[in-house]
Amino acid sequence: MTKRYLTTNLKVLGRAVIVASLCTTALAGCQAMDVGEVLHQGYVVDQETLNLVPVGSSREQVMLSLGTPSTTATFDNEVFYYISQKRKRPVAFMKPKLIDQSILAVYFDKEGVVSQLAHYTMKDGKVFDMLTRTTPTGGKETSFLGQLLTGPGAGQAAARNLFKNFGNN
Repeated sequence: MTKRYLTTNLKVLGRAVIVASLCTTALAGCQAMDVGEVLHQGYVVDQETLNLVPVGSSREQVMLSLGTPSTTATFDNEVFYYISQKRKRPVAFMKPKLIDQSILAVYFDKEGVVSQLAHYTMKDGKVFDMLTRTTPTGGKETSFLGQLLTGPGAGQAAARNLFKNFGNN
């Protein structure tokens, strides 16, 4: 009877070890998923770096301090844009959701000297300059920034709706 009792206990103990190791492996997999991961893309702007490029700096100083811009614009005077996005992924296998998007714009005058710095973000769905605490209005610059922040198809959809409604009046 003792031998049978020992054999039964070893079987139960063996099954318990297998179940415990499976549970440990499953929980270790959850740890590796890094729940709530935050992803940063592009140029992350900080105050220390902005202090390296004051108004009056040359184009070369800007390139040395901030690096190559994400994109440039040459409407009237040259503008460097440094674009960044912050996305959050709730679980490792899910698509990241856009949390924040910002643009650092460095404006140059005709001599290639920094005339203005602006840090645009999306605040309540509108372009907002965090440095001067203003919302730009009208002009070429707003539409270009608006396209960068809202995406390339936003202007086309508005134009399509305008022409669609024009014929119905």
